[in-house]
Amino acid sequence: MPPFQLASREYKAEDTIIDLGTAAVGSGSTLIIAGPCAVESREIMIELAPVLKNMGVHVLRGGAFKPRTSPYSFQGLGEEGLKILNEVGRAVNLPVVTELMDVRDGELVYRYTDIIQVGSRNMQNFTLLREVGKMNKPVLLKRGLSASIEEWLLAAEYILVEGNQKVILCERGIRTFERYTRNTLDVAAVPAVKQLSHLPVIVDPSHATGRRELVAPAARAAVAAGADGLMIEVHPDPQNALSDGCQSITPQELAKLLQSVKGLEKYKFS
Repeated sequence: MPPFQLASREYKAEDTIIDLGTAAVGSGSTLIIAGPCAVESREIMIELAPVLKNMGVHVLRGGAFKPRTSPYSFQGLGEEGLKILNEVGRAVNLPVVTELMDVRDGELVYRYTDIIQVGSRNMQNFTLLREVGKMNKPVLLKRGLSASIEEWLLAAEYILVEGNQKVILCERGIRTFERYTRNTLDVAAVPAVKQLSHLPVIVDPSHATGRRELVAPAARAAVAAGADGLMIEVHPDPQNALSDGCQSITPQELAKLLQSVKGLEKYKFS
């Protein structure tokens, strides 16, 4: 057995399919998670959510606690952001996902969300991984900034070993010498992980590129490489977004992106 035993194909040969209520991931179709980087206001979320729903988005995203590089950047609305995300998601019948940064906020985030995200900076926060492993909700585990594929799968193992089998892996780019893009999208990691593990793998082209004009082509590459889904940052006014506006696309741009990825599923790795 490889070091990541429960996550491995040797342990489970067939793909894991995770039921998200109104959608599923790992079933062969492409899951679309979309929404703003951060929940900025109730008004923006009320405006955006029904538009995304009507486009065919399956999960609504939005950060309530934002791990920003600078302490002076917008840090999110906290519990108020969680309440807004929950309210708007219920109104349009979409499951919601947000990031849990601290074990002290575990009960709060669990109460308001359907999918709990562990961000790249916390991929090896083993206390946090064990805590979400005890929760009965899907966990979206982002790859660390400089994590190898094996380290990423071992992080998933920490969740699995606690009993939570609903782990969704998210490739979001890794840090390399390249500075033109925010990170370097490791497209090869998608088919590689699909060979090594039964867990579903999605891709976040927004964080991977950091440039809105590159989100769509990176998304198409991810789906063609076999990704089970996409996680995309969408904002009605990216220029004035409080967080990550440079990598956020508009709803109109998302509509074009979704149209362009249709039919690419036939190229998925099998």
